Amino acid sequence: MKTQTPVLAIDNLTVDFDTPDGTVHAVKGISMDIAPGEIVAIVGESGSGKSQIAMSTLGILASNGRASGQIRFKGQDLLGLSKKELNTIRGSKISIIFQEPMTSLDPLYRVGEQIMEPLRSHGGYSKSEAREKALALMAQVQIPDPERRFKSYPSEMSGGQRQRIMIAMALTNSPDLLIADEPTTALDVTTQAEILKLLASLNKELGMSIVFITHDLGIVEAFADRVYVMQKGIVKEFGDTQQIFTSPKTDYTKTLLAAEPEGAKAPVQDSQSIVLKAEKMNVTYGNAGGFLQKDTRFHAVKDTSLTLREGQTIGLVGESGSGKSTLGRAVLRLTKGTGNIVYLGRNIDGLPLAALKPLREEMQMVFQDPYGSLSPRMTVLSIVEEGLLTHCPEMSRSEREALALDTLAKVGLDQSVRNRFPHEFSGGQRQRIAIARAMVLQPKVVVLDEPTSALDRTVQKEVLDLLRSLQKEFGLSYIFISHDLAVIKVMADYVMVMRHGEIIEEGATQNIFERPQKDYTKSLIASSFNLKELLGGRKQHLTL
Repeated sequence: MKTQTPVLAIDNLTVDFDTPDGTVHAVKGISMDIAPGEIVAIVGESGSGKSQIAMSTLGILASNGRASGQIRFKGQDLLGLSKKELNTIRGSKISIIFQEPMTSLDPLYRVGEQIMEPLRSHGGYSKSEAREKALALMAQVQIPDPERRFKSYPSEMSGGQRQRIMIAMALTNSPDLLIADEPTTALDVTTQAEILKLLASLNKELGMSIVFITHDLGIVEAFADRVYVMQKGIVKEFGDTQQIFTSPKTDYTKTLLAAEPEGAKAPVQDSQSIVLKAEKMNVTYGNAGGFLQKDTRFHAVKDTSLTLREGQTIGLVGESGSGKSTLGRAVLRLTKGTGNIVYLGRNIDGLPLAALKPLREEMQMVFQDPYGSLSPRMTVLSIVEEGLLTHCPEMSRSEREALALDTLAKVGLDQSVRNRFPHEFSGGQRQRIAIARAMVLQPKVVVLDEPTSALDRTVQKEVLDLLRSLQKEFGLSYIFISHDLAVIKVMADYVMVMRHGEIIEEGATQNIFERPQKDYTKSLIASSFNLKELLGGRKQHLTL
């Protein structure tokens, strides 16, 4: 049996962060290796240290972080390199796909220019060659209408589209090693399958090694050769993917594999009072054009209506870019659009922003990109307290603090994190902070935009249980936007399916899942529960 020299060998890696509350030991002396052409998955709960391995490899830890041990890329210890030396490797020989694309893309530059940058700086492409290659990559990662989207800014794209732009940037120079940190978190399952097929083909054609960091065990089973399971900064278990999934050795791995959303929500009766009603909503981006100017209008939401009752959860599903998030923001008047919006019997679509402010306490939103929606200059406690300061000025400081800490505890965060900043948390932990910020005000309506996409299944179950208990206790109404149909199936009592900005099918959850009428809905449901079949089955494992 032939032994291959690892393309990446990590030996006794330790990662620590200095915080006001002491040192946080994020990674505790772990070792692992990745062979040429191998796909290795690193899985574990949010905060287990998975992403810090990636950051240490590329020398991009936060300023208060430090790494020790060895990380050897083709025999060269990366931890001993200067920034200048690392720059010759980053983006050319090693690329990374970050978990939160909105914070990784420059908001001031068009996405096409950002894809061209590594092609010109590392690949030596001319401007015209880089543009042609960038358009080809955009088409390859399933960006619709690449010519038009080439000129778009990140803010004009959906979360899934931004993630695909990040994937295109990472693939520009065909690296030897690709580190993918939750690369498909924001993508619907059909797009997930296309991206994974693309990565698998590059893995096969170029011999590109892939480190795949994820909490989605369905993807791991279908995609990876070997798996490392992490918990609280240590490797609990590792081995061949099939072995891990069929014969896990540790209780922790067994718990991860068994953690699936459970239950079903009883339908809300038509007699329940209407909390929010939106009719003929339209959202358009771009300009109509004119003399010698091109019409750049894009209709993100087209004549869409919804009725949300007290205690109801509407599941809004559809592929990336279908208009789900735009509709959610539009009904809360967070995105400019047209249409009639009635909240608790009061027409709010024509209200000036000043008149809307008192209603913000009752209408909250959890955004898809938590890192982009959390102030990097505020501590966790300050972030959660901020809404109370604005809307509940009568509360004393101690009352605000107690309520904020209690809410953080409900989403699974200990009060010891109170003085830490957003960059010191994992993506899943940041999502929990965003949920706590919305829930601390005890609102009546909450739009939840992919609230569990960054969470591992064990924490996801806890958060879903929390959302259900809060809904039952306070009669909350949710618009739950997600590409994860397994979550929608247990959380929503009514489902609306969006495509190209329009609602193409809607009805009670059980009816939609058991008796879908549209071919598109049937395809979504079938794809969601058959990822392995979409990928053409498990790829052959390498012999090390």
